[in-house]
Amino acid sequence: MSRSVLVMGAGMVGTCTALHLQQRGFEVALLDRRDPGQETSSGNAGLIQQEAVEPYAFPREPGFVLRAVFGLGAEVNWHLRGLWQMAGPLWRYWQHSRPAAHARATEAYSRLIAHATAEHAPLMASAGADDLVVRQGFRFVFRTPQALQQAVQRAERLQAFGVRFVAEDALALARAEPALRSGLAGAVHWLDPWAVCDPGALVQRYADLFVQRGGRLLTGDASTLRPAGSGWSVQTAQGRMDAAQAVLALGPWSGALVRPLGYRMPLFVKRGYHQHYAPPRQLHQPVLDAERGYVLAPMQRGMRLTTGAEFAPIDAPPTPLQLTKAQALARQLIDLGQPMPEPPWLGARPCTADMLPVIGAAPRHKGLWFNFGHAHQGFTLGPMSGRLLAELVSGEPPLVDPAPYLPARFE
Repeated sequence: MSRSVLVMGAGMVGTCTALHLQQRGFEVALLDRRDPGQETSSGNAGLIQQEAVEPYAFPREPGFVLRAVFGLGAEVNWHLRGLWQMAGPLWRYWQHSRPAAHARATEAYSRLIAHATAEHAPLMASAGADDLVVRQGFRFVFRTPQALQQAVQRAERLQAFGVRFVAEDALALARAEPALRSGLAGAVHWLDPWAVCDPGALVQRYADLFVQRGGRLLTGDASTLRPAGSGWSVQTAQGRMDAAQAVLALGPWSGALVRPLGYRMPLFVKRGYHQHYAPPRQLHQPVLDAERGYVLAPMQRGMRLTTGAEFAPIDAPPTPLQLTKAQALARQLIDLGQPMPEPPWLGARPCTADMLPVIGAAPRHKGLWFNFGHAHQGFTLGPMSGRLLAELVSGEPPLVDPAPYLPARFE
């Protein structure tokens, strides 16, 4: 019993946490209401973003803010009820996005990102998942020379964190991605990211590896998690499960579980959409239309168009206005083709006001651990975050200093 752990949530973060605990000799059960990787982890752009050393700050440019307020661009959409519910965390998000505070967050965030691909690699090899991955980078494409110049200057600054890139002019971009229409100013080609052609399938492969190694995969509702004696219990389709310790790795649903336990963390969600298309020509690599705020990523199902952020309650009805706008913008760059005969996907990103994930022991509950709040980078950081949490649970020296991510920072 002392070496048993329940991991709540079978997305990328929870599944990797279960694997790393298992590697350290714990008896682990992984629980979700759905199959592994079917929620937030399945709907992203499929990128393992080794270049993403800076967390996404609250935009502070007046022009961007005005466009967002009046709904003029595709980058942001909002629901009034969502803004009201998230007002406190969003205000703190704004404060943490000031340059000095954001620089401190970047220092902490970059330490996790530095290990992103290195921590995915052995899991991919063991899970037989290399067929899902292309290791050729990721492009930010630009419509105007001014924006391209600013982006190159930013990329040069990020070289201090070990980030590698190549600046491409219009001709070089056209040679690299002939499916893109002419008229673009150029691109920043980030060399280190990896692209996954089916993100949900990668999580499933990791979960299959966990089961092959003796782990238990359970179906159940994490909201039934309760203290039980000196440990924890949860109700599952297979019956009640007890363990000495429990990990909450529930992504955007984590806040709903920690609030009844007395934790008031500044958590909020950014919703996002995607749609698949069957274009006559595919891109070779994913691209971000950097001045318009959406991503086109080649997937097994076709071209995936992913949107920016929607500030709305997690359970609000879908309002895919951004998807409609992004589709029109994407057709300016590529022959997008027709949407696949399926409804748009909707999911939510789990965010914290200080832009850092929550990784570590629950301050007031023995045997309870948190691993959530990865915002846009849960898919990227799952293996590294899972390793760090497992190191803390097992008491071994951690690969990186966990202090910036500990839940106690909100106490």
